[in-house]
Amino acid sequence: MLRFVTSLSAGLVRLTKRFWRVFATSSSENSNSAGKARVKKQVRTRSKDPKRETRSVKQDGQSSNAVLEKGQTVYAIGDIHGRADLLIRLLDLIDQDAESIDGDKHLVFLGDYIDRGFQSRQVIDILLGERIAPYQPHFIKGNHEDALLSFLSDPSFGPKWAAYGGRETMISYDVKPPRSLSLNAEWQKAHDAFVRAFPTAHHRFFLNLTTAARIGGYGFVHAGLRPGRSFDEQSDHDLMWIREEFLRDHSEFDVVVVHGHTPTDHPHHDHRRINVDTGAYFTGRLTAAKLIGDEVEFIST
Repeated sequence: MLRFVTSLSAGLVRLTKRFWRVFATSSSENSNSAGKARVKKQVRTRSKDPKRETRSVKQDGQSSNAVLEKGQTVYAIGDIHGRADLLIRLLDLIDQDAESIDGDKHLVFLGDYIDRGFQSRQVIDILLGERIAPYQPHFIKGNHEDALLSFLSDPSFGPKWAAYGGRETMISYDVKPPRSLSLNAEWQKAHDAFVRAFPTAHHRFFLNLTTAARIGGYGFVHAGLRPGRSFDEQSDHDLMWIREEFLRDHSEFDVVVVHGHTPTDHPHHDHRRINVDTGAYFTGRLTAAKLIGDEVEFIST
């Protein structure tokens, strides 16, 4: 009798565990379905290369203009943050992909080229060099580029920029940053040294950065758009710095927004935005979104 009760109890425990596993899975799927209620059809195909993922997405409510003209291909690269090594690797992958494609090929850099990583100067050298000559380049201004320019014009901004990761950028230009994050005479000296070390070509590059670019039905910015305003009505500050107001809102814009600024484990794509910031500085994963027709393919290091 005792053996029967023990066996029955064990069976009930297994049945209970199985129920909760099924319930949890069902709840998760229902939650995901609710979160993707706007997606009408999504077909995801993983290639043999685990670093590549293609999505052909048709979505309810998405503007029919959210496509590129025939013969256009765009590669949009996320936040680099001083990782020249990853940039070189990603450009190699893009070159391999682009070899078989005819027509106009655009290369859009979504800002935050500098800070945190120790190769900021090398990143700018690459962007100014012949490496990207086969493409039509578009250079978007990020909040970290905005911070560097603020420091160039005002030494008192130094401690704030250092907190953003500016120390590493200064080091890449062979300038020793002050240890203190408090404003003092050392920051004036560091500012003067940085101005002398900063190449004219690099300064010109930063001054010529744009805060937005539009190709077909896509709008390319660093941070995002302010809800309730069209693409052309956005302020430069929002295009470089906005975050929560943009991410929490679910209304559509007159473009599909392609952006970085907010790092995620994997690139994000929904009916209103594509985020390709995969935290290259700390993950070692720099990502580009390849846009062609109405398809999005992600290529990562």
